[in-house]
Amino acid sequence: MTSLAGGRPRVVFAQFGHGRMGKVHARNVAHHPRARLKYLVDPLADPLQAAEEYGAEVVDENRVFADPEVAAIIVASPSKTHAALVERAAHSGKAIFCEKPIDVDATRVRAVLRTVAQMGVKLFLTFNRRFDPSFRALHDRLRADEIGKPQIVLLTSRDPYPPPIEIIKISGGLFRDMMIHDFDVARWLLDEEPVELYAAGSCLNDPRVAEYGSLDTAVVTLRTATGAICVINNANNATYGYDQRVEVHGERGMLQISNRLPDSVVSSNGDGVAHTPPRHFYIERYADAYRIELDEFIAMLLDGKTLSPTGEDGLRALVLADCANESHLTRRPVAVPQS
Repeated sequence: MTSLAGGRPRVVFAQFGHGRMGKVHARNVAHHPRARLKYLVDPLADPLQAAEEYGAEVVDENRVFADPEVAAIIVASPSKTHAALVERAAHSGKAIFCEKPIDVDATRVRAVLRTVAQMGVKLFLTFNRRFDPSFRALHDRLRADEIGKPQIVLLTSRDPYPPPIEIIKISGGLFRDMMIHDFDVARWLLDEEPVELYAAGSCLNDPRVAEYGSLDTAVVTLRTATGAICVINNANNATYGYDQRVEVHGERGMLQISNRLPDSVVSSNGDGVAHTPPRHFYIERYADAYRIELDEFIAMLLDGKTLSPTGEDGLRALVLADCANESHLTRRPVAVPQS
């Protein structure tokens, strides 16, 4: 760590990856008053742009891990590199801010988490929906017992278009790549672990998706030990925009989150009633969440704020994704392992 003028501490970061999410994180760090982006590691990164836009130097990973000033790393590189980078960061004693997934294989994730625990470093997994102001407000009002115990949770998450085939090939499939966010939200809102799961999925839009063991349409039902039910639906052909909605029915009422629109103007005339479509995709929809999750990570390092979500949260969501894949293939309910 280093200090600003006046002695205010700030966290010195190095970041791996400068793709779509990497650009988001790099900008957020560069503009954060309690952070500094010292290094960027990406073979395609432009050194001049990195210096001008972020104040960062483009280097190789050895430079990052040898520098004692670097207190934390951001892992926003391709998913297949995450596990090795997390392990190397742990051995270097650096805190870790990691995009999901740590890995698509639960056995590999467990090995990584053992290393992180043995080295005593902090691992923060970026399940960004927990930091969206609307999702957080709903969660906090649930915890405040506004509607009593949740009984039915409905999660809708639909992308406007599928990822490129090159990504689908290595993603681990829809349950591990897309619905894993919903699995995390389900656990977070229900505040108890699902014990049983049933999944149904299809390839309805692009037959090439099935060739790589993935889906483009899926519904999963989760049940907890107390009988609460969560239903998740995913699709990746929402032509009207990025569709993100939540409904929680409880003992004494209901809480809902609607789609976030660019504006709230409603046009009514002889042709009908219309408003603007939802935000285009996740970068726009969750822009606030990406800034807030960085705030939380920095507060965890500098102020001792509780670490959440953790690598264990990532593992639990991945276990649910694995169970969903098994249920889809067998067309039977699957008991969810609790360890």
